[in-house]
Amino acid sequence: MTQPMRYWPVIAILTIAVAVCSLASHGEAVLLPKPLAIFPRVIGTWEGQDLPLDSRVIRGLAVDDYLNRVYHDSSGNNLALYVGYYKSQRKGATIHSPKNCLPGAGWEPVSAGHVELGWRDGEPALVNLYEIQKGINRQIVLYWYESHGRIVASEYSAKMYMVLDSIRLNRTDAALVRIAAPVDYDTLETRQRAVSFGEQILVQLNNLIP
Repeated sequence: MTQPMRYWPVIAILTIAVAVCSLASHGEAVLLPKPLAIFPRVIGTWEGQDLPLDSRVIRGLAVDDYLNRVYHDSSGNNLALYVGYYKSQRKGATIHSPKNCLPGAGWEPVSAGHVELGWRDGEPALVNLYEIQKGINRQIVLYWYESHGRIVASEYSAKMYMVLDSIRLNRTDAALVRIAAPVDYDTLETRQRAVSFGEQILVQLNNLIP
């Protein structure tokens, strides 16, 4: 091992220590400019209805603001939109990954991957794509992490950006966005429906989440 390489473990430990200290001591809470409840109830051909969460669920999620809404279209299709916003991810208030929450609610993963959503100026946004099942019920789930004009699919990348932003911007605020569409007959059709809805809400959400 060359001499410089011997110092990499020390450098890595020091870097992590500095990041953790900065995150624990200096992160500022960032309030939403407007509540998530103002998000449009009508999205294209979809019309939404709010479903308030139980107070115990809200405490468990530790969210500072949330949107939990079911959208229906004229063809009888429906999908659920959940947005959970955290003004600061310090003191244990961190985003709960659907990878952990969905199995805990009895949903088993059938397949997992990614899909690109068309975004601003034709720029694609990579998000998570899951097919899950509970008994005979199946769902297509899209989810991603959003903060500071950035959309991230990976949980690890979201954590990395959180640490970096706590150092650079003095901020740890972020949101989880999840779309869940029940599969009635055609999985591909349900996936296309969820992707289309996701593309319709991206810009509006991005304007609402700081």
